Amino acid sequence: MIDKLLELDQAAFNFSDEGKIWLDIVIGFIMFGIALGLKLSDFKILVSNPKPILVGFLSQFVLMPLLTFILVISLSQFISPSIGLGMILVAACPGGNVSNYVSSLAKGNIALSVSLTALSSVSSIILTPLNFTLWGNLFLNFYDQNNNLMSIPTLSINIFDVFSVIIVVIGIPLILGILLNTKFPKITSKIYNPIKRLSAFPFFGLIGILFYSNIELFITYIQYVFFIVLIHNLFAFLLGYNFAKLNKLELLDRKTISIETGIQNSGLALALLFNPLIFPEDFAIGGLAFIAGLWGIWHIIAGFSIAAYWNFRKY
Repeated sequence: MIDKLLELDQAAFNFSDEGKIWLDIVIGFIMFGIALGLKLSDFKILVSNPKPILVGFLSQFVLMPLLTFILVISLSQFISPSIGLGMILVAACPGGNVSNYVSSLAKGNIALSVSLTALSSVSSIILTPLNFTLWGNLFLNFYDQNNNLMSIPTLSINIFDVFSVIIVVIGIPLILGILLNTKFPKITSKIYNPIKRLSAFPFFGLIGILFYSNIELFITYIQYVFFIVLIHNLFAFLLGYNFAKLNKLELLDRKTISIETGIQNSGLALALLFNPLIFPEDFAIGGLAFIAGLWGIWHIIAGFSIAAYWNFRKY
């Protein structure tokens, strides 16, 4: 298995420069759509009932990256450097844009879900670069020192490079969306639902193009990467649920925090890994692209499946 993953790392992905630009635009559009639904009132829960949102925040931005780092270190003899780095990159990203809808299907705490989406979206401008830089560099250093399977091209993840990409892809769309919602609420109320409903389609379209353009790679390596994504994603859902349970939160809150931790913005991960400021051309990103792309599809399937289970289960 490790030989196949090392082969995947070196695989050249067919993704045009135009496709990379469109990916940034699509992710920015998704974040703009999220921001249109954010209001200052969404942050009131921080004051009125801070414990659930603090638990959710710690689960998503502290425990998820930290425990993912421990997981990839534990698996370092069985995975390639790009696979491990891809897992850390996904773990460092904020929640995905469908988490609120999945929480509603799961009969979770919708107010908590919206508040966590608002907090994670804003916090990711700082914490995504910080987490990815910290744990990514630690993992690469560990892998380089403890594995003789291959030589890793020099890569030092610069927090300022990651931050600059995050500002363009997330920061500016968030600011524009919140400003529009604050200054022109009537306009926002008319465009919010259409944008929210349509925003996911361009992303899945680009994911489809990415996989179709690399169909041979997909067929060859899917069997080696799928179970890594499945286990990592299941780990995220269980982490959120059990950390909330450990803190004695109600079932509604446990469901929501599980979903917010398990559904990550893998589109942002793709936008980061295809940016030459962060990953130079000589660094193998085959495993990274596979992890982020598969996560973007699988976490939706897993999220809806878990929501269906919770929705129909009688407590």
